[in-house]
Amino acid sequence: MVIAARSIQLVLVTAPDQKSGRSLARAILQARLAACVNLVPGLESHYWWQAKLERSQEVLLMIKTTRSHLSGLEKLIVRKHPYDTPEVIALTLAAGNRRYLKWVKANLV
Repeated sequence: MVIAARSIQLVLVTAPDQKSGRSLARAILQARLAACVNLVPGLESHYWWQAKLERSQEVLLMIKTTRSHLSGLEKLIVRKHPYDTPEVIALTLAAGNRRYLKWVKANLV
């Protein structure tokens, strides 16, 4: 299971609101760059932006994809995201349910 899991990526992206998050999720899925996108509302982010400490309400997108789709996924997000500098962080899985991992791979082009 560990070997199969390493090709799967969990990509984290924040968006300013549910509407933007849904729009990004739909574009990502229609382009077949991910098998699943979860939207987690109610995120409060604290961060530095342009030398100022900021706080925002955001939505977190948890995107399940493969390593081979990362480049295309990032390009799509940068092109369609309302932020000037969107967060795109990819994490490699260490392990996961074999059937789920197989499903992720099967649902990508």
